[in-house]
Amino acid sequence: MITPSDCFDSAIEAVRIAVTHRTPVILLTDTFLANSSEPWKLPDVGALPEIDPNFATEANDGDRFMPYLRDDKLARPWAVPGTPGLRHRIGGLEKEDVTGNISYQPENHEFMTRLRAERVARVEVPDVVVDDPDGDASLLVLGWGSSYGAIEGAARRLRREQGLKLATVHVRHLNPLPGNLEQVLRSFDRVLVPEMNMGQLSRLLRAEYLIDVESFTKVDGLPIFTRDVMEQVEARIG
Repeated sequence: MITPSDCFDSAIEAVRIAVTHRTPVILLTDTFLANSSEPWKLPDVGALPEIDPNFATEANDGDRFMPYLRDDKLARPWAVPGTPGLRHRIGGLEKEDVTGNISYQPENHEFMTRLRAERVARVEVPDVVVDDPDGDASLLVLGWGSSYGAIEGAARRLRREQGLKLATVHVRHLNPLPGNLEQVLRSFDRVLVPEMNMGQLSRLLRAEYLIDVESFTKVDGLPIFTRDVMEQVEARIG
């Protein structure tokens, strides 16, 4: 989530991923988003995208129902409790692949753990969109969460007042990361990542892509301000 009004759209996106891929989703926010406000037009509920759970209604393996028989997204079928012929076991530490029976076999546990990781990796997330008006910036400022306003505000002022060339991008999906993110990061000489923590996203990007992104962190209990980002950018290209 990047703005107070975007919290609604982010919640819709979280539900879409959770229902479509049958996977838990963590919706991240922070104090500064929770305590902020802005005008927001109530949406037409009827115009919101449909999220169809596509509940199972019949057997999927001959005359049997296999609750862990997965589709191309590695999502398993959901059956409404009480649906005739689709009864299956629930509970237990681990389930057997395909059948859904309780299993304590080490080989099955490893297989299912890797299968769940691959399921998350197949989640479709949109590519990031880079804001680079001049098309030849050498510095990219990458943010996530409520740093959006400070980063965009700093970029507008630095471009307008000092003629500096910098690009910005904001990441909304952290796992999996957007498919074009590595290509975007490698398109710039330097990448600055402002964060209101100890630099967790910076470390993740370094580990995932082996790119030496530059971290700016702020953990004094105050939000990242426009002037904070301006100072960091000016120190690099001012």
